[in-house]
Amino acid sequence: MLLTHDRKTMPSFAYERVAAGLPMPGVFLVSDAMPIGQAIEQVLMAAQCLTEDETKNVVWYFPM
Repeated sequence: MLLTHDRKTMPSFAYERVAAGLPMPGVFLVSDAMPIGQAIEQVLMAAQCLTEDETKNVVWYFPM
């Protein structure tokens, strides 16, 4: 899982890997305008609730 603020390049890079058949464990994309406490809460909740299969080959946007 990759945690990033890079909304400009990471989503396209991640989906290019998926299209090429390369492994892509998943990306958590957190808005840099999101308060840090809220970001931590949401990322921790997602990490606890989502399975590996649910994050594989997907870009998750926060706030949700």
